[in-house]
Amino acid sequence: MNSIFTYIFLGISMAAPIGPVKSILLNTGIKNGFFHAWFFSLGALTTDIMYMFIVYFGVGQFIDSPLMRIILWSFGCFVLLYTGIENLLSLHKIEMNLKFGKRVRLRKSILSGFFMSLLNPLTILFWLGIYGSILANTAGVSTGYQIFINSIAILVGIILVDFIMSFLSSGARKLLSTKLLKIVSLISSIIMIGFGIYFGMQAFQALF
Repeated sequence: MNSIFTYIFLGISMAAPIGPVKSILLNTGIKNGFFHAWFFSLGALTTDIMYMFIVYFGVGQFIDSPLMRIILWSFGCFVLLYTGIENLLSLHKIEMNLKFGKRVRLRKSILSGFFMSLLNPLTILFWLGIYGSILANTAGVSTGYQIFINSIAILVGIILVDFIMSFLSSGARKLLSTKLLKIVSLISSIIMIGFGIYFGMQAFQALF
C-alpha cells in the first residue's frame, strides 16, 4: 500500500507542473466549462497510456532517435504556435462565448487533448525519462503484476490533478470577470507560444 501511494504521489508530481498541455486544459475550462476541460484531459491521458505501453515494450529507443526528435520538435512547434496565436486572435470573443454559450462538441475537446499531447515532445521525453527510469529501477525486482499496479497508481495521480485543474478552471470561468478571463487566456496563450518557440529552437539545433 505504501508503494501504491508513493506512485500515486509520483503521478501527482508529474502532472502538476504547468506545461503547454496543462495551459490549454486550463484555457479550455475557462472558455467552455468543466466537461470540455475534463474530456480534453482524457484525450491527453489516452496519449499517456499509449506512451507507457511504448516505453514498456521497448519501442522508446525508436522514438528517441535524432530524426524522430526533429520531427516531433517541429510538429510541437507548429501546433503550439498555431494554437497560441489562434487564442490571441480570439480573445475578443471570450465575452460573447460566456454570454451566449457557444456550443463546442465534447468530441472536439477529447481529440484536441489527444493530438496536443501526442505532438508534444515534452510528453514523449517525459515518459521516456520518468517511466523509463522506473522500469529500469524495478527490472528484475518487480513482477509484471506489480509494474501494472504501479503504472495504474501513476495514472490515478495524473487523473486527480487533471480533475482538480478542470474543476478550478470551470469555477474560474464563473467567478472571474470577463477582463480577468481575457488576461488568463492571454497568459496561457503566451505560454503556448513560448513553448512553441522553444520547440522550434530545439528542432533547429538538432538539424546542425
